[in-house]
Amino acid sequence: MYLVKTPRLIQNLFPNFKWSIPVTEKKVYLTFDDGPIPEVTPWVLDLLKEYDFKATFFCVGENALKYPEILERIVAEGHTVGNHTFNHVNGWVTENIKYFHNIRRCAHLINSNLFRPPYGRLKPKQAQFIQRHYDIIMWSLLSGDFDPALSREMCLENVVSNINPGAIIVFHDSLKALDKLKYVLPKTLDHLKLLGFSSDCIQPSQRNQSIIKTA
Repeated sequence: MYLVKTPRLIQNLFPNFKWSIPVTEKKVYLTFDDGPIPEVTPWVLDLLKEYDFKATFFCVGENALKYPEILERIVAEGHTVGNHTFNHVNGWVTENIKYFHNIRRCAHLINSNLFRPPYGRLKPKQAQFIQRHYDIIMWSLLSGDFDPALSREMCLENVVSNINPGAIIVFHDSLKALDKLKYVLPKTLDHLKLLGFSSDCIQPSQRNQSIIKTA
């Protein structure tokens, strides 16, 4: 089970996580999890270039290791990248030191101070340690493109019905999400343009400007 919109109560319970970005203009923050992979990520990059939108890609380390040229392209085209662990581990079921080492392994490939936990799942001790070195980026709006039980039309509805300035919106550049993403993403970008929105990439806070590669 998951919530399309992150309730304010949950956001208030974890104030050190970033759930949205304060803005004074019509701007959102598109994010893509689980890539980079050749079947999906280049298509996403082509589409973003067409619309002149920027995004943040939370990359799995083992994919970055396999496809460094795609990672290089993401950065070269002005997007930001974030650490999504080396092989998409679930913090709730992973011993803390093992989890930290998995993040560190990814950090040697993904030069970023942004971190998003897979599934959004972190134990309190994990969060306490990680936020010393990273901005933990969560989301205000989840598209549901990963959900096989969700139609692509409902996935689109999840996004376009809940857009608001400063929203951090999650998509996935993964094979699992590909069918829905190819339907939803172009229509979402059209909708954003029609409403006068732009999309920018998430930048690390000043306190986390230097990457920590040891745990």
